[in-house]
Amino acid sequence: MTTAYATDEPGAVTVRDCEPRDLDVVHALHVDAVLHTTAIWQDEPWPREWFDGWLAERRAAGLPVFVAEVDGQVAGYVSYGPFRPHPGYRHTVEHSVYVVPAFRGRGIASELMRALVAHARGQDLHVMMAGICSTNTGSIALHERLGFEVVAVLPEVGRKFDRWLDLTLMRLPLS
Repeated sequence: MTTAYATDEPGAVTVRDCEPRDLDVVHALHVDAVLHTTAIWQDEPWPREWFDGWLAERRAAGLPVFVAEVDGQVAGYVSYGPFRPHPGYRHTVEHSVYVVPAFRGRGIASELMRALVAHARGQDLHVMMAGICSTNTGSIALHERLGFEVVAVLPEVGRKFDRWLDLTLMRLPLS
């Protein structure tokens, strides 16, 4: 999938399938999120090599991984996977979206999410879920603008940086 959401003018955003050559940026975003934010509730980042298998597994399962490209640079990525492992949840997915700091505030996450939601609808999925640290008000606002609704706040279900974290669950009906 390659979708141009703007012309070829400087600064235009193109959303396309992630390629192995993009995984250094994907890994860098993962490392930053693990070490400096509460976006990923993990203590240690995965090694770069882990992402080679991750991308291969996603492709083999028919799961999307898209990147946004601006002026030849990868500006962010988005993907979805199973919400939970049991068959009864097969029509529900959970997604992740990350944007390179230098590109934040430029609508990159919105473009990535629009492409991801369109893909999910094309797969006849029923619901897309987002699990967001409750202190990440920017991400919650982004998801609200995209039509997600808060369905639950789970108090103190995670711990990172020596503090308890609440998880906001958001839902977008796809069909």
